[in-house]
Amino acid sequence: MFHTEMEVWKLSMDIVEDVYRLTNKFPKSEVYTLVSQMKRSAISVPSNIAEGMSRNSTKECNRFLHFSLASLSELDTQLILSKRLSFIDEYDTSKLVSVKKLLLGTINHLKAKL
Repeated sequence: MFHTEMEVWKLSMDIVEDVYRLTNKFPKSEVYTLVSQMKRSAISVPSNIAEGMSRNSTKECNRFLHFSLASLSELDTQLILSKRLSFIDEYDTSKLVSVKKLLLGTINHLKAKL
């Protein structure tokens, strides 16, 4: 299966777009700090899914899916911080939760094949 056909990849790409839109409203003083980190974390999620799906082994694929999961957790923390600093009012975390569930499901499915 191609990564571009996976629901988890598509949804994580939506999150990247959301992050770019959200961070456009951040103070200019945050461009090289929190904004930069949030964009890197968001981009890392679908990028690691894509890289994992192109690997030759299930074990390697799972490793990259775990990287995606870690980046998703980083992004969640950064969004919480952004809210605490009043840079954003709210962020609908339903996409983050869905991506996390899909990643965990894919990881568990692949583990069963090992």
